[in-house]
Amino acid sequence: MENIFEFYRGKRVFVTGHTGFKGSWLCKMLTNAGAVVTGYSLNPPTEPSLFIIANIENDIHSIIGDIRDYSSLKKAFDASKPEIVLHLAAQPIVRDSYKDPSYTYETNVMGTVNILECVRNSQCVKSFLNVTTDKVYLNKEWAWGYRENEELDGFDPYSNSKSCSELVTHSYRRSFFTDSEGNPIIPVSTARAGNVIGGGDFAHDRIIPDCIRAAAAHEDIVVRNPFSTRPYQHVLEPLYAYLLIAMKQYEDSTLSGYYNVGPDDVDCFQTGALVDLFVKKWGNEQNWINKYDGGPHEANFLKLDCSKLKTTFGWTPRWNLGTAMEKIVEWSKVWLDGGDVRKCMDTQIAEFLKLK
Repeated sequence: MENIFEFYRGKRVFVTGHTGFKGSWLCKMLTNAGAVVTGYSLNPPTEPSLFIIANIENDIHSIIGDIRDYSSLKKAFDASKPEIVLHLAAQPIVRDSYKDPSYTYETNVMGTVNILECVRNSQCVKSFLNVTTDKVYLNKEWAWGYRENEELDGFDPYSNSKSCSELVTHSYRRSFFTDSEGNPIIPVSTARAGNVIGGGDFAHDRIIPDCIRAAAAHEDIVVRNPFSTRPYQHVLEPLYAYLLIAMKQYEDSTLSGYYNVGPDDVDCFQTGALVDLFVKKWGNEQNWINKYDGGPHEANFLKLDCSKLKTTFGWTPRWNLGTAMEKIVEWSKVWLDGGDVRKCMDTQIAEFLKLK
């Protein structure tokens, strides 16, 4: 495994969406590596939140602001003079996108435009990564994984806004960050990640947080669509891949591009099977019930072909779904017992990177 900690030591990194679940884990990884991190985001999106529980704010320079507010974003961006920019800020919930599509598009599309404008008008950035989703593809419900050259056309407002975010990034990459001979001036990539799970996710409308809430309350877990198949991966898997892509294109700009980030086929689970695994790892005779609620359209089958990431960088997933679930249960029980979640995060990061 690449020693990303050595590379990121002392690097100035700007992270949008740093108060979210993935953003909090990312900031912990970066600060453990010795990076100088500036985060720009709205207040934490959940209560409780990993950002507050793990006291991430004390590790970084945290700026609370709206990605839609270009002047505020640019002020924070220019003050931090970042070498590396990791764009995670988004409205990430499919069902919320049906309730407020305008806000979803403003955040996910114009937010991307705004951060790219900051990069375009800077002299310091040497690597930019836009984190999107596996849902950017036109989903044909086929049995094989989508590749990076497949058509982008997400169905629901969230997925579609992320497709648009991809296209915005592609245009900026060609129009402003590539010279007349097609060589990258500033390396720009996107990463399309599958469903992410991990300790400290308190979002609503996500299956693992729902499982933990039910288990903590000693209630049955309600599963609304047990037969949908998704590529599930522990949060450290894509975060490591993001850091790897950003590092590699910093060192060699020709490696910039568009990358799927997902688990191997063996970890593409039906939701019901995923909940079965959680129940097994949690113990205490936990149960779940099938209760379809007639909600809006969501894809039934979706998985990624990650051959490009593996071939380009020698990347492979490290934790299978069984190990991932053990780590989730471990973190969650530390939190519920009032233990040291920061220490638990540090331990899991070190174990994942094989630093201990």
